[in-house]
Amino acid sequence: MLVVEDEERLSRIVEEGLAADGIDVDIEHDGRAGLWRAIEGRYDAIVLDVMLPGRNGYEICRELRTAEIWTPILMLTAKDGEFDEAEALDTGADDFLRKPFSFVVLSARLRALVRRGSPAGPTVLSCGSLRLDPATSIVTRDDVEIELTRREYAVLETLLRAGGAAVSRQDILDTVWGMDDEPASNVVEVYVRYLRQKIDEPFDPPIITTVRGVGYRLVADDTAVARSESA
Repeated sequence: MLVVEDEERLSRIVEEGLAADGIDVDIEHDGRAGLWRAIEGRYDAIVLDVMLPGRNGYEICRELRTAEIWTPILMLTAKDGEFDEAEALDTGADDFLRKPFSFVVLSARLRALVRRGSPAGPTVLSCGSLRLDPATSIVTRDDVEIELTRREYAVLETLLRAGGAAVSRQDILDTVWGMDDEPASNVVEVYVRYLRQKIDEPFDPPIITTVRGVGYRLVADDTAVARSESA
């Protein structure tokens, strides 16, 4: 087991507890050293703090997944709030535990991760030559990488996950902006226009199509319907 935690007292408690369970443990207190250890070593699981000197836990997790290292990761954080948990999972973590925590719970969750083993790499979302890799947050079309803002990425991911089905404007609002947000009434149209400028206009044919009276959907770029429905 690898534990990357900058609080020496906490890391020592975790190390002693895991050792008492018969588990060999390596400890790192710095993000850069932890990343190096995670890449070079072979571990059944990694306990990874979010707030670390050098490199934070989100960066480490994302870099490991980008390198196709699928060792199960349990992230620890003193932060509170669902967005921190969501970010941990979105960067590739397998589980999440807030401080302060019970060692009994930590140990049980690690055992569950080890039983499941290293997961297969996440499925790349695609439509024709458009690719979105959730593990790396990289978007490409025709093998050309496309830079997107966080909101643009979220809108595109929502459309891709629909698998070609139409997604209503309200569903996009609820998914990307949340039920409690109050964005401008035309914000979905604005962001779809931004996406078209980046993933449609430089390429041919267009992929984003308007479904009148409903919303939007993606159509594979190797079909004629993509040309006729785009608006």
